[in-house]
Amino acid sequence: MHLPLLQDILILLGFSVVIVFALQRLKLPSIIGFLLTGIIIGPSGFSLIYAVEEVEILSEIGVILLLFVIGMELSIKQLISIKRTVFIGGFLQVGITVLVAGLLYYFLGNPWNESVFVGFLFSLSSTAIVLKTLQDRQQITAPFARNALAILIFQDIIVVPMMLVTPMIAGESANIGMSILTLLLKSVVVLVITFISARYVVPRLMHAVAKTNSKELFLLVTITLCFAVAFLTSEAGLSLALGAFLAGLIVSESEYSHQATSIILPFRELFTSFFFISVGMLLDLNFFLNNIPVILLLVLAVFIIKSIIASIAVAILKYPTRTVLLTGLSLFQVGEFAFILSKVGIEYNLLNAQTNQYFLSVSIVSMILTPFIIIFSENIANKFISVSKKIGFDSTLVSAESKADISAHDLENHLVIIGYGLNGSNLAKAAASSNIPYVVIEMNAETVKREKAKGVPIIFGDATQDHILETVHLSSARAAVIAISNNFATRSIIKNVRSHSDSLYLVVRTRFVKETSELIALGADKVIPEEFETSIQIFTNVLQNFLVPEDDIEQLIEMVRADNYELFKGDLKHPKTWRPYELADFNITCLRMNADSNKFLGKPLEELNIRAEYGINILGIKRKNELMESIQPKEILKQGDIIYIQGNQTNIEHFHKLIK
Repeated sequence: MHLPLLQDILILLGFSVVIVFALQRLKLPSIIGFLLTGIIIGPSGFSLIYAVEEVEILSEIGVILLLFVIGMELSIKQLISIKRTVFIGGFLQVGITVLVAGLLYYFLGNPWNESVFVGFLFSLSSTAIVLKTLQDRQQITAPFARNALAILIFQDIIVVPMMLVTPMIAGESANIGMSILTLLLKSVVVLVITFISARYVVPRLMHAVAKTNSKELFLLVTITLCFAVAFLTSEAGLSLALGAFLAGLIVSESEYSHQATSIILPFRELFTSFFFISVGMLLDLNFFLNNIPVILLLVLAVFIIKSIIASIAVAILKYPTRTVLLTGLSLFQVGEFAFILSKVGIEYNLLNAQTNQYFLSVSIVSMILTPFIIIFSENIANKFISVSKKIGFDSTLVSAESKADISAHDLENHLVIIGYGLNGSNLAKAAASSNIPYVVIEMNAETVKREKAKGVPIIFGDATQDHILETVHLSSARAAVIAISNNFATRSIIKNVRSHSDSLYLVVRTRFVKETSELIALGADKVIPEEFETSIQIFTNVLQNFLVPEDDIEQLIEMVRADNYELFKGDLKHPKTWRPYELADFNITCLRMNADSNKFLGKPLEELNIRAEYGINILGIKRKNELMESIQPKEILKQGDIIYIQGNQTNIEHFHKLIK
């Protein structure tokens, strides 16, 4: 039996394997490979795919799974914490983009209704590509990534009203007001169901499923939840992707979200590859090649205009300049939901064939460029800030109130803590208990507000900016600790700290030991990788149990840290003066005399002759919380005594059985 779809999937996967493998050797993102695969095998390439509609359906599944995983990695509490960015930032970004793009298209001689619709198209960014790229680079929790996610969520919501408004601006008579009111009511119902499910239903369901220890059932339930909520939102007139995101939020409230994420990831990677390939298949190569200059000029204009508008939307919310720029650079592209909206525009004659091809070409090129722009966004932002300072423009967005709070403290010879997560907050508590003056720099506005109310000396700001470091008097500080999880930002902060002070003692926390050498080279005095500090604690306890001298343990720890944890990376190279020592069979343990009668109780130790009879030395006796270290021959053992003994393991086990 011949299955055309199976043949198409084989061609699709085969080409993507070859192209992605080649790009990986060049250290280029896999997303580029998928887009190129779609262009090559698509209708304007070699035209190898016939079941185009079926491939598009598979691509929709990819978007659903992508948003589902993103939702699971967040929580309802985290989403509420960015609500201002979702509604205010998102509204400003979409509204200003529609206005600017619409006016530009109108001044080119086009009707107002077509201009508004083109504004709709260019206001949308790519949720799939931006979030996939940020996830691959482990930046999804960075402040700018959270802002980008918030604005993308608003775009996913607003695309539905845009579809409802399109017939009206096209001149079609329809009761748009009633449609929007119905949509709002359905949205409220969906959100209420989401909240109730996340709090009361799904955690209990996942717990019951997890108790069965059936991986198959766990997978089925997780997938069913994803598609059920996506279907519900779709029926309510909202997008499938938004429903999948809400489904992820529901699952995230249970303690099994990490396991659910791990089993969904392989499916997500497969189906999102279909999505990117299907996007590439939309490009008309002949049109693109014949109009390259105009298309590239339009891409440049879109990059500049959309980046500036998104940056303005975030800047109004008073985020630091670096976060503002990184958010703007992440959202410059035209997104996948614009493709869906463009079909509605073609249906209502708001988009002609030529304009649609320009739109598709600009969109796909901007998507291809997105991973590269995000990769180099740190450098672009730092360069912009550097240039703005040279021309005398103060790019800092710290409130005067925060600055006044810190300036009121006469900070000198103090500690600067950058990042107020678990490590930063614990360090602050230790500093406070030791009467060490300190100040904290934190990027989470809610955290700053909460901790400031408790009296913590904390400001909202970006430590990559000179003005922030000047505000906390870094040049007169004694030490600084960078306790954030974003390695890209950490590198920039180290450079900025060293530009202010070469003598300051700088401690940096990082996740992986492979990053230590680079961070030390940038100027860190001490780099503490989480993954190996745990190992040090483990081997310290084990060596102490083996009675390795404390001096030798400390020497080994210093050797491990001084060599940047080379012991854990490969074979340990000992110094020439190092000599191994033998561990004696010298076991020490303690036993309790619980029995109310045995031959050891009530008799002097000199009569028991324990050393000769049982090979055991009694080193000490603890009785009623008092330790007797000098044991006399006439000492008598009593019930409840704890005795500290030494001997080989066999003799200890035998003696333990006797006293029981």
